[in-house]
Amino acid sequence: MLNLHALLDFTDCDRESIDSHPNYWYEGLCPQSGDLLRLPRTRMSEDLARGLMQYLAADGACDREGKMYGILLVEMPSGEQGILKAFSGLLNGCSIVEGWVPPIPGRDRVAFEEARTLTQLEAMKQELIALNQLPQRQEYAALFREFELQMQVLSDRHRNCKLLRDEKRQLLCQTLVAETLEIALEQLNQESRLEKIERRQLKRQRDETLQPLKQLIEAADRRMQALKLRRKELSRELQTQMHAAYTLVNFLGKSRSISSLMPTNSIPTGTGDCCAPKLLHCAAANNLKPLAMAEFWWGPRSGDKIQGEFYGACGDRCGPLMGFLLSGLSQNPTVSNNINEGLTGGLEAQPLLPTSNDFSCGTGILPVAGGLEAQPLLPTNHHISCGTGILPVAGGLEAQPLLPTNHHISCGTGILPVTQMLPIIYEDKWLIAVNKPSGLLSVPGRYLENQDSVLSRLRNLLSDGLELTAVHRLDWETSGILLLARDKETSSQLRQQFETKQVHKVYEAVLSGTVKIDAGTIDLPLWGDPENRPYQQVNWECGKPSVSRFQVMAREGNCDRVEFLPLTGRTHQLRVHAADVRGLGIPILGDRLYGCRAAANRLHLHARELSFEHPQLGERLHLQAATRF
Repeated sequence: MLNLHALLDFTDCDRESIDSHPNYWYEGLCPQSGDLLRLPRTRMSEDLARGLMQYLAADGACDREGKMYGILLVEMPSGEQGILKAFSGLLNGCSIVEGWVPPIPGRDRVAFEEARTLTQLEAMKQELIALNQLPQRQEYAALFREFELQMQVLSDRHRNCKLLRDEKRQLLCQTLVAETLEIALEQLNQESRLEKIERRQLKRQRDETLQPLKQLIEAADRRMQALKLRRKELSRELQTQMHAAYTLVNFLGKSRSISSLMPTNSIPTGTGDCCAPKLLHCAAANNLKPLAMAEFWWGPRSGDKIQGEFYGACGDRCGPLMGFLLSGLSQNPTVSNNINEGLTGGLEAQPLLPTSNDFSCGTGILPVAGGLEAQPLLPTNHHISCGTGILPVAGGLEAQPLLPTNHHISCGTGILPVTQMLPIIYEDKWLIAVNKPSGLLSVPGRYLENQDSVLSRLRNLLSDGLELTAVHRLDWETSGILLLARDKETSSQLRQQFETKQVHKVYEAVLSGTVKIDAGTIDLPLWGDPENRPYQQVNWECGKPSVSRFQVMAREGNCDRVEFLPLTGRTHQLRVHAADVRGLGIPILGDRLYGCRAAANRLHLHARELSFEHPQLGERLHLQAATRF
């Protein structure tokens, strides 16, 4: 039975009074035509989603587990509007819950295998919990700390005794001679030997006490590793069966299995269980026309997911499905809004890409847009056809990009058009350095929505761009100097300088609070939890050495401006060293992933300076990019 809710169940406002301007586009390429299909997330759909948040807040059971929720605003054949709501995965252990969109059909075909596998997985989970909570772990830790304390006390006492013996030796050498001096010095040497024996005995006692516990813990860790590996294998086997059984329907009335829509051998766990596929499939199966959709996170924080925040479709699980699911929506006026009605403005009175333009490109590399203030980007009857598909550069954009930040144009190679020029700090025939803006990837990601990056833009822009490689990386939210090489030899030599710590890096940041000390060094090993990427954490057992120096530059009200010198180059190193209580204990302003709650329009972290030896010229280059915050 279809669970379609009235708008008044989620909002008190009339639909005409709510702004339907798009804040985000759900996008995908039609498998048949290759056309870009889009469905907006509007302010109206966000307002309706907030109504669902109020419902979840009133139901305490929904606060215990973090997950994505979503609503889909639809139009019935009668013209009346309604709302579908969905949750990702399971809700309190159930896949079918009254009032919510049901799961993708096909799950019942593997129900027995799913139940059997889930029972095995739960048993393994309980064993992992028991192994992780072994009482011997706490016993080992307590005894280890006790012996460390005893060892420290012993070392302090021996150090003091040694100082006294040194003083005695000097006095004896001044007052005694011959055999009397030898006897007195031998007594002091004997004291030293006895102290060494005492230290060895304490170490032996420590090892004899801790070794059995350590062996038991190591055996438990090996068992946990084997269980985790087996759990992953079982989950992958079950997911493979489920993806082959899951059947999606689109608005053309066509059906496809999830496994046939995803890239070969790369179907992530949970594909098909997200809100967006469930909502769109349900709408298509029930002859409902989607108007707008919104997805948000609710429950305990997980990685970069924060309760009550809106998020787009996940790139790895939903991205490859969106084109098929949205097929058949081209006649919907809400969905087929003019391309220049995006988030960033652009050319208000002219179409960004005239409909009569004919782009025929062998490689799918599109032109650089820009420089046309009041005219269409290309003449309305302009036809371009070239063997390579490389089109002319029209100029740079000094203000905003013409395309919405998540808008993508279909290209045969997956290389996107340059929509905004990048500030070039240094350039010669061997390398190029740019000032990367915040909110832009350094290199392209795996999926379509993550293709826009410094590297892809420069590859489009430069005649030798296809040979470019990024020598290092900056986080998506971090701005500043990014270095790229134009040939393999230069790239190899520059990478070696980074690996051998011959590159001097200076970052500037604004903290979301104040620190008590003006300067220092932070030495905290970092480890990335594979179950919670991209989040990094301090881990003394598994973490890699990570060292950062810092210097307070200025006190600016309730915030401190700090200069960072990373001596190692770990992922999110400066962000964790700033946020962790064992570091500065103050997150960088705008770093929501690591706990900043202060209002900020971006991550206030900037790669300000980069110094290295030019691999071809042999001279030291010192590059700088002024901080804009």
